[in-house]
Amino acid sequence: MTNPLLRERVLQTLAEQLDSALLEQLFPGYKVSDIRRIITGEQVQAAESSPAVLPGVSSPSAQALDVTAAGCCKLFTDGASRGNPGQAGAGAVLFAENGEELVARSAYLGTCTNNVAEYKALLLGLQAAFQFGCTELVIALDSELIVRQIQGRYKVKNEALQALFHEVRASLARFRKWSIMHVPRAQNARADQLANKGIDQRDNQE
Repeated sequence: MTNPLLRERVLQTLAEQLDSALLEQLFPGYKVSDIRRIITGEQVQAAESSPAVLPGVSSPSAQALDVTAAGCCKLFTDGASRGNPGQAGAGAVLFAENGEELVARSAYLGTCTNNVAEYKALLLGLQAAFQFGCTELVIALDSELIVRQIQGRYKVKNEALQALFHEVRASLARFRKWSIMHVPRAQNARADQLANKGIDQRDNQE
């Protein structure tokens, strides 16, 4: 049987000694001090640990750090640009394996092309999936170009997309298993709604 005093000492030592840079990499968007409190079993206020994803992100107020793995999740993302390039937004919605909606996020991206918006929407969703403890991820987009590029079937020739492509691939490496597929626009309506909501957030920022 584990000695509770030893367990407490181990957790306290981990909380004190773990490198801050490592904690920030493992749990992007959260305060290192909050993560250390969680390790030692202290309560953290949701408002103190709300994720800082992208400017203009809309998300539930109760998104505290979820240390319980969500397992297999399904992610829908979409980017929208009113003009190409034009005012753009990103939308992402994450579902649990049982179909429950875990989180919906939207972000205003400023002026960019539709393809850039698609990549940024995917990054927005991947961050949410990682924060919610998803270990396996099924990703659905209505952009065939982005899907084929992530699958390695199309080369990324556009310089503006290359850095985003590598960032997405690095984010995907944090999951134990993932797949990505193209879906008709009608099946991606929720993410499309969130992407347009992101563009509309511009009015609230001006």
